[in-house]
Amino acid sequence: MGKVGALRRPDAAPPRAYQVRKLKLIVAYDGAPFAGWQSQSHRKTVQDHLERAFERVTGGAMRVHGAGRTDAGVHALAQCAHVDVSNKFLSADRWIKALNSLLPSAIRVLRCRYVSKEFHARLSAKGKIYRYRIWTAPVLPPFEYRRACHIAQSLDLKILRSVAKHFVGTHDFRAFAANRGKPERSTIRTINSVRVHQKGPCVTIDFDGNGFLYKMVRLMVGALMKCALHKMRIEEIASRLHSGKAGSARFAAPAQGLYLVRVRY
Repeated sequence: MGKVGALRRPDAAPPRAYQVRKLKLIVAYDGAPFAGWQSQSHRKTVQDHLERAFERVTGGAMRVHGAGRTDAGVHALAQCAHVDVSNKFLSADRWIKALNSLLPSAIRVLRCRYVSKEFHARLSAKGKIYRYRIWTAPVLPPFEYRRACHIAQSLDLKILRSVAKHFVGTHDFRAFAANRGKPERSTIRTINSVRVHQKGPCVTIDFDGNGFLYKMVRLMVGALMKCALHKMRIEEIASRLHSGKAGSARFAAPAQGLYLVRVRY
């Protein structure tokens, strides 16, 4: 006879079937200590830290999917991500406390909720808003270190706003993109708006678009800054957008001034 203990009693309740659910996260992080968002072999990225936190809670490896990559040093005010979890674990509210207790202090889960299985942090996104901060004064305050690009002179705001208008609309942004190692399916993107503000020595430039190529915002800001410093002609922006050719040596603005502000769905 087989082992009686291995048989389930006829009146015993059937094993509970745990359902896999999709958890949507809104994550903020100071990008300075990390090698970007995307997981890498050295495991020093934001995605790596999030996945380790989930693994410590659940006891199993879990994949976190982000709305997009941010480079080393780039910050996020509201990056969006999703992960498939079993409902045998925590309520949406308890995930925030559990994850933040395990994450480095430079990464924080701000909000999370369960969403439909059709949702995908990257594929469902309709657009993103990025912000670039420039500190235009002889001295950079220590609290702005690694949080703004420092230029020790003022920018020509009139030229900056005039040039920014050239990027609005649907264009081939090939001349304002870097090679990530594999070809893009399309380099055509739509920029809905570019807004320039100044408060004291701090100049902010907000880009709202349906998508952004690798280093696209930093290369656009680099061109804007060169024009505003009278080191590049405004006509060269229109020429690059029309031809798709980079032309003279390009300048990518430093990563520390860039923030992912919001992902639109």
